[in-house]
Amino acid sequence: MSIALKVEYAERKKIRERNKGYYRVLHWPIWIWVFFLAPGPLTFDLFERGFSVGNALWLAVVLAGTGLAAWRGQLPGVEPKPYILRFTEDRPNPLYRRICYTFAWSDVVAFAFLNLAGLVVAVFTGGWYLKQIYQYAYFPLYATTLLLGICGILPRVRKSTQGEGIERRYFYGSVWAVTISQAILMVLWKALPRTHAADITKLAIYVAALLAVGICAAFGLLPRTAPIVPGELMVAD
Repeated sequence: MSIALKVEYAERKKIRERNKGYYRVLHWPIWIWVFFLAPGPLTFDLFERGFSVGNALWLAVVLAGTGLAAWRGQLPGVEPKPYILRFTEDRPNPLYRRICYTFAWSDVVAFAFLNLAGLVVAVFTGGWYLKQIYQYAYFPLYATTLLLGICGILPRVRKSTQGEGIERRYFYGSVWAVTISQAILMVLWKALPRTHAADITKLAIYVAALLAVGICAAFGLLPRTAPIVPGELMVAD
């Protein structure tokens, strides 16, 4: 049975002149979380041992930085009014959008691949080296993704917003897949025993979740993953 790709038509999308207050406020925690996750080994310690002084200090820095940016309307979704209205228009992509989405991509890529690597190593060696993997591989991988963003190679961080109607689906599809899979993996980590059979189960379910959600996103079945057909006005955030 074939599944048709869900498509959104730009002319049917309601255009808003300004972002409502609650809409702007609800987007701020998203960017707090994005930048709070940036120091991966510190985040690893958070999930391993709980909240620490280091986590508190970093959270304070993130709250101050994102709060100032939000106050100035320089966080995606927190702007007083939408920046992108016509997604086919060759319009400059603001620096703050490029920075924010670059860091978001770095979080998505680093945590997804390193957790996958930790599971694969555990299955094939019988030992857990996830902490060491985060310690030595996190920042090189994170820096590589940041470099791709700086060069404008990643979706939503290019110099122009012209391809926004397609690029946003790659971003949100990745976020959906990684977020859901990571949540499932966390539950499995807490619920299953530390055995080789359990490690195989974790790996299988984690990969299956990534693939399943990714396929749903590819067919546009998840929020903000349907391609927007060019032609008229739209709002993107």
